[in-house]
Amino acid sequence: MQGTIILKRSDIENLIDMKTAMNLVEQAFRMYAEEQAVMPPKVYLDFPRGDIRAMPAYIKGNVNMAGVKIVNVHPENRLKNLISVRGTTVLIDPDNGVPLSVMDATFLTALRTGAASGVATKYLANKTVKKVAIIGIGGQAQSQLQALLIANPEISEVAVYDKTHESAKTFATKNKALANIRAHSDIKECISGAQVITTLTPSRAPVLTKSMVGNGVHINAIGADAAGKQELETEIITSSAIFVDDWNQASHSGEINVPVEEGEFSKEMLRATLGEVIAGTKKGRNSADEITVFDSTGLAIQDIIVSNYVYKAAIKNHGKYSSIDLLS
Repeated sequence: MQGTIILKRSDIENLIDMKTAMNLVEQAFRMYAEEQAVMPPKVYLDFPRGDIRAMPAYIKGNVNMAGVKIVNVHPENRLKNLISVRGTTVLIDPDNGVPLSVMDATFLTALRTGAASGVATKYLANKTVKKVAIIGIGGQAQSQLQALLIANPEISEVAVYDKTHESAKTFATKNKALANIRAHSDIKECISGAQVITTLTPSRAPVLTKSMVGNGVHINAIGADAAGKQELETEIITSSAIFVDDWNQASHSGEINVPVEEGEFSKEMLRATLGEVIAGTKKGRNSADEITVFDSTGLAIQDIIVSNYVYKAAIKNHGKYSSIDLLS
C-alpha cells in the first residue's frame, strides 16, 4: 500500500495555479451551501504571543475527501525572521481513516484566500471593473492580485497602499508586468474611483470609513481573523449588502465580529452566504449603486478541496514525491 505522501511548498507550487484554485473554491462554496460538506467550527488555541487554529472538514460527493489544517498566527515572528502565518494540512481517506498526505498549507492558504476573493468579486461586483485597490501589502497581496486579474480581465488600473509605503512601491515594481499598478501613499487617493477594494490589514481600528467608499463598490474584507479586529467602519457594514463565507466564523472572528458584538449587526441583516449566491438560492447584488461586502474568514472546505486536487495531481506522478509509512 502507498504510504503517506509528503508534499513541500516547492512541490505544491508546481501542481496548482490560481485559475484552478478559483474553480475549486467556487465548487466548495456551492457544495457547502447544498449541504454536501461537513465543517465543524474552527478551534482556537491561544498562546501568549499567538495562536494555532484547527480546521477540519469533510467534502462528500465526487470529492469524497476529509482532513484538517492546522495554522498558526504569530505576529511577532517577523521580528525573528520567521513566518508569521504557517499551515500544515493532513488529508484523511473518509472511507478508512488512512492519512493520505501531509502537506505544507502556507502557500495553499494564500492561494485559496485569494481564490475566494476572486470568486466573490465574480458574483458580487458590478460587471464592469476597471480599477481595483488593494489595502495592506503583506503575504496575501500577491494571490489577491492574481485572483482579481483573473476575475476581471478588463482591469486597467491596480492601486496599492500600505502604511509602509516602501512595501507598496516594492510590490508595484515586482508586478508591473502583470498590470498597470501604482503605489499610493494616501489611502483615499488609492481607493478613489475603484470598483473593487480588497483589505488585507490586521487592524483593530477601521481603515475605511463610509465617507471614503463610493456607490457601487464591492469590498473583499480579508484582514479580520480574530475577535476585536475590524477594517471597515461599522456604518459600512450596516448600510451595505453583507455576504459571508460562514456566519458562525464571521460573527466570531470576521469583519462583522465587532458590529455583532456591539449589537449593530445581526444574522437577520445578512444578505446571504457566498455559497448561497453561487448555488442560486439567494440573490447577490440588487443594483449597480449598492455597496457589497464579502467577509472572508477562510473555510476548511477551501483547504480540503485544493489540497485534494494537489494530492491527486501528485499521485499521478507516483515515485516523484516522498512518502512515509507512519506505522513502521
